[in-house]
Amino acid sequence: MKWQRARQSQNIEDRRGRGPAKAGGLGIGAILLAIIGGWVFGIDPAQILGVLGGMQGGQQTQAPASPEEEAARANDPRRQFVAAILGETEDVWGTIFTQIDRQYPAPTLVLFEGAVASACGQASSAVGPFYCPGDRQVYIDLSFFQEMQRRLGGGGDFAEAYVIAHEVGHHVQTLTGVSKLVNDARRRGENVEGDDGLLVRQELQADCYSGVWAHHAQARHSWLEEGDIEEALNTASAIGDDALQKQSSGRVVPDAFTHGTAQQRVRWFTQGFRSGRFDSCDTFAVANP
Repeated sequence: MKWQRARQSQNIEDRRGRGPAKAGGLGIGAILLAIIGGWVFGIDPAQILGVLGGMQGGQQTQAPASPEEEAARANDPRRQFVAAILGETEDVWGTIFTQIDRQYPAPTLVLFEGAVASACGQASSAVGPFYCPGDRQVYIDLSFFQEMQRRLGGGGDFAEAYVIAHEVGHHVQTLTGVSKLVNDARRRGENVEGDDGLLVRQELQADCYSGVWAHHAQARHSWLEEGDIEEALNTASAIGDDALQKQSSGRVVPDAFTHGTAQQRVRWFTQGFRSGRFDSCDTFAVANP
């Protein structure tokens, strides 16, 4: 993937090496992320929640990085890659939103190590990359990409780009009101999990949005190389609910699905990539997503 062709975003906040800052209480989003992280890494979600809960008190505010540290981080190829992918999401979604007479306020992407504080609560890196609608920021511990390759059978630069674009897809859902609809249903006590639940449909839509982004980014830069699409599809398949549950417990529980099966995730990413159309991603309108 020739990612150097893209403009690098300035909306990067690099908290690596600084530890978590104080934040509010543990949110529902963090609890759900703990469950997902448990499936991904084979860790008991209760243990992750214990870590998250233990981080609520006694944390110090983050010390600012020195000019030398900031310069070193700015020259880090991993940060430059993330900045390039984020910059391309800004340009693609900015154009799409203009076409529908909307503004696209871009999210900030936070790089961290080990643990981080967000408006959704404290989070361990074990939960994987996540988007917090409370502060409209994407959070990524770059070690996840190594784990993705080592333990999940996914990996590669375009696979990593797919993950980033998926989280930005959740930002798009926040801007369009989809996230609010799902959260409102949860607050009403509705069951949003399960293979036909709202959470699965929300996640599959984010997969489709990442495909839409990939379609337009390729049209703009011709930056994909042989094997890149396969990397993304392999990763989408590896992080399907059924695949993660089999790896974690050896059995599949459709009633506990939150992200969709491997087949569904591949299908919706592919749909977005082939069509390039924002309106092709209405996973809430189909009978069987």
